[in-house]
Amino acid sequence: MVIFNNTTSSSSNFLLTAFPGLELAHVWISIPVCCLYAIALLGNSTILFVIIVERSLHKPMYYFLTMLSAVDLCLTISTLPTVLGVLWFHAREISLKACLIQMFFVHGFSFLESSVLVAMAFDRFMAICNPLKYAIVFTDMIILLIGLVICIRQVILIFPMILALTRVSFHGGQELSHPFCYHPDMIKYTYSNPWISNFFGMFLQLYLTGTDLLFILFSYVLILRTVLSIVAPKKQQKALSTCVCHICAVTVFYVPMISLSFTHCLFSSTPKVVCSILANVYLFLPPVLNPVIYSLKTKTIRQAMLQLLHFKGSQGPSVRSHRGPWG
Repeated sequence: MVIFNNTTSSSSNFLLTAFPGLELAHVWISIPVCCLYAIALLGNSTILFVIIVERSLHKPMYYFLTMLSAVDLCLTISTLPTVLGVLWFHAREISLKACLIQMFFVHGFSFLESSVLVAMAFDRFMAICNPLKYAIVFTDMIILLIGLVICIRQVILIFPMILALTRVSFHGGQELSHPFCYHPDMIKYTYSNPWISNFFGMFLQLYLTGTDLLFILFSYVLILRTVLSIVAPKKQQKALSTCVCHICAVTVFYVPMISLSFTHCLFSSTPKVVCSILANVYLFLPPVLNPVIYSLKTKTIRQAMLQLLHFKGSQGPSVRSHRGPWG
């Protein structure tokens, strides 16, 4: 039990938790966790690189995919230090200031991803329902403006919540349910009435993700109505096939996020093991699956990846032949 000596906490710190009851197996658990982190980092970085390098992918749909991959990359990086710190070094203790900073990034990038998914839904709506106006609406300047509005929206709504939390006193030394700082998890340990802050956090969650999800659902109702009005079955299938990746991305993001939020806010007696599982699903599922889904289901991205690999593979022998057998 010597390895757990650093789990003692001062009155102003919190204790992070990875997998309750499996502390002795953390080293083994870290192997699949590291694999998931590697897939998320490598997959999203590859999509970013391919879209930036390949000029044929410089189109609105892929610009939004770039935003999604960048957000997934940032969300992964924001939790990586504490998750691996707990699993590898049993470094569970985190200061209140560091916890608030991480919470700002975790919630900020989560809400940012929600907004990007809305922009992608609008992109699919315009491409299927108003194809003649698509090129007019989605110019490079408009896409840049959409990106700026999304970022400003998150800062305006998230920053006041974090600023308000800096003025709240917490019960120090409390054990959190996750290996990262999460607002509904932290707010239970305030000296003031936690229901007030919890209600504000729930309202913000419902306002941001709720309105985003309603907009996405409304977009797909209009898309489905347009597709059903198409006479040719092949054209219907082609139109719907362009939405499959986005529907998958929406599902893998919203289902774990809403499940985790409601588990904390509505079911206070939920076992920590359940919270831990939901947290890890919420943490890893979107960044890991999004690049896999878009790589497998989007033919143009798959072809661009293969072309880049073929180009680098053919470039190697030609360089060596110019240099001679001895380099």
